[in-house]
Amino acid sequence: MACCLSGCVTTEQFDVPQGEEAYDRIPPLRIEGQQEEYIISPRDELTISVFREPELSVTAAPVESGGGLVLPLIGRVQAAGRTTSELAQAIETDLQRSGLRFPRVSVILAETRTQNVTVDGAVVQPGVYDLLGRTTLLQTLAFARGANRTADLDKVAIFRTIDGQRNGALFDVMAIREGRMPDPYIQAGDYVVVGSSATKSFYYDSLSILPAFGLFIPLVN
Repeated sequence: MACCLSGCVTTEQFDVPQGEEAYDRIPPLRIEGQQEEYIISPRDELTISVFREPELSVTAAPVESGGGLVLPLIGRVQAAGRTTSELAQAIETDLQRSGLRFPRVSVILAETRTQNVTVDGAVVQPGVYDLLGRTTLLQTLAFARGANRTADLDKVAIFRTIDGQRNGALFDVMAIREGRMPDPYIQAGDYVVVGSSATKSFYYDSLSILPAFGLFIPLVN
């Protein structure tokens, strides 16, 4: 039985930097000045607030497939292809043309279908999850309901495309949880893989097979 189980156990082998070198590859903090501002896309949802004009404000308004957005007083405005600040400025201009004096508009991305991260490996619920604002590795694992019982939390890889090249780095989540290492920020398009422990996999596989093995012994006797 042990031989059979040991043959079934497979674990991920990540040939990527780890420890301090990992943070050179995937920085623990995003440098905001080097990040391109998000471009609004169709199917995104926007919350638009007009200062002291609640009747002109909208919450979680969907951007149409053609990129437009219908707003009170000014009607349709092109949203897709613009940043949130560019859209806010455009709405302010349209409101001024419609007779509103000195409008102040803020645009917030409420939900996006294009900014996401993929979480795979030894997690409870692998999948593709939306990113809203600043998101760290620990928060990303929480999206996937955390690690499963066979996870090897000192082997969590982040893969990222930088300047057209696929890069990866290996992180120790337990050290991050305990505050001994920084919690790296996740970017749109990242692929996070939680490694599996061969020892844990063998143990839980053994537990699942032992009841059946116990029934098998009386039968062969």
